[in-house]
Parts: sequence; C-alpha cells; structure tokens
Amino acid sequence: MSRPQSPPDLPSSRAATGHAQSAPLPSSWFGELELWFASRGEKTALMRQRHVGPLVVQRPFHPEADGTCHVYLLHPPGGIAGGDRLETKIHLGPGTSTLLTTPGATKFYRSTHGRGEQSMSISIGEGAVCEHLPQETILFDGADASIDIRVFLASGATYVGWDFLSLGRPAADEAFKSGRISQRIEVVCDAGPIWFERLHLTGGSPLSQASYALADQPILGTMIYVGDAAEDCAERVRGALKERAADVFSVSQLERVVVCRYLGQRVSEAKSLFASAWDVLRTACLGKAANAPRIWAT
Repeated sequence: MSRPQSPPDLPSSRAATGHAQSAPLPSSWFGELELWFASRGEKTALMRQRHVGPLVVQRPFHPEADGTCHVYLLHPPGGIAGGDRLETKIHLGPGTSTLLTTPGATKFYRSTHGRGEQSMSISIGEGAVCEHLPQETILFDGADASIDIRVFLASGATYVGWDFLSLGRPAADEAFKSGRISQRIEVVCDAGPIWFERLHLTGGSPLSQASYALADQPILGTMIYVGDAAEDCAERVRGALKERAADVFSVSQLERVVVCRYLGQRVSEAKSLFASAWDVLRTACLGKAANAPRIWAT
C-alpha cells in the first residue's frame, strides 16, 4: 500500500529526556499493539492481544521442541510517513520463550510534515527468554525517523535483539543526504540499566563519510545478547565467523552483554553474519541451535 512521502551525530552515552507526544496530524496514522504471553503446559502461548490501527499479528507458531512461540508482527501499510506513530508493548510471563520478527522491512518515507515514530517496550519475566529479530529498517532520503526500544528484564531473564539500519536505498543508488534518524535502545535489569545506546544522525552529515565513523557505508547492524553467558562467547562467535567477517563485523563481551556489530554495504551480508552469531550464542547460552522463522525463507 503506497503512502505519501515526507523530509540532522553518532551514539551518545547521555540519556534522552522524555518528550510529550503530540496528537497525530490529520493525515497521519496511529497504531498500537500489546501482547501478553504465558506458559501453557509445555508451550508458551499468546494469551491476550490488543491492537489499535494498522498493527496486528499472525497466528503464532510453535516450531521448536521446547515450545518457543514464534510471532510475526505485521504493519500492513508497509511504511511510516511523517506524523505516523506506532507503539508496541510486549509482556512475557515467567518462564516463557518467545521469538518476535517481521515479515518484511520497515520503511521510513521522506517526510514533509513531521517525524515518524516507532517505539517498543518489552517486559520479560523471571527466567523468560525474548528474541526480537526484525527485518531491516530502510530510511528513505529525507526521512525524519525516531526509533525507541526499551527492555525490562526480571531476574534470570534473557534478551536477544538485533536491528539493521539502511541509510538510504543502496540498491536504487539513493543515499541518505537529508533528513534525520534518532534511535534509542535501553535495557534495564532489576531496576538498573545494563545497556544504553543512542544514535542521532543527520542526512549528509560529515560523519557519514568519516573513516572514524560510518566510513561511507550505508548499512549499520547491532545485535545484543543480554543474560547469563559463558566467558568465551565472543571468542566462539569470532571463531565461527573468522573466514567470512573480514572488516565488516565485530563482537565484544561485557559483564552481562555480548555485542555484535556490522558496518558494510549489504543487508543480506549483515543478516547472514548475525544469523550465524545468533546460532553460536543460542547454542552456547540457551542450549539449543537457532531455528529461523519460516517467514525469512519466503
């Protein structure tokens, strides 16, 4: 479904201040989706859902022997224009296991009348596991985008999340020359922050070409694993990917976080590398191999 298209620095360690949400513009769309998961027998079940506007889910799948619930988050319009606001809230009960993904890329169109906003809040109960593995986000030239992800973990919970940002549309020879992207990712465990990252980038910024920043590469990828992890997880990932990663991939390990990065030319390459890293981390930390959602193969 086509939508009208509308149109300013790098990760910062300072926390963002809250901002009041203005009412949507008359031509904009508001979408809200809220999901509740709980254990039912040996499976994780989607017990309740609520949605407003163009945000829905498909029927959940249980392709794994441990009953992990795979859910596809759908936004039928296919893109976000200036003034649109999408909000997703996920609640995982104790001991549940859920994998969330999307069937296609999220697109932020060129904006001439305000910022497009996408936010997600994930609450993960004690001993639960949430894997949030969406497809890429494409920023059209002139897009004005805000992305906010906040994760709250109870004791013993695990979170795995990745994102891929495409600055412009490289396949169409379109660079991100104007507009802006603001992205915030925060993970809190036991009421204390354990991961915080903020990106603010203006289209056409010198940082896009600087060798110490984006080095003229249009695809940025970040994957974080938060939870109990063996001390050699980063080494295991490096060993598995050393023949393929070259200069586009890196992995580091903090006290409770393993971080993978990609900076390169191709989303397909980023996805392939992260999928391999996910398999290594899943096997080492959760005791099971990666099980790719069926939608990824379509």
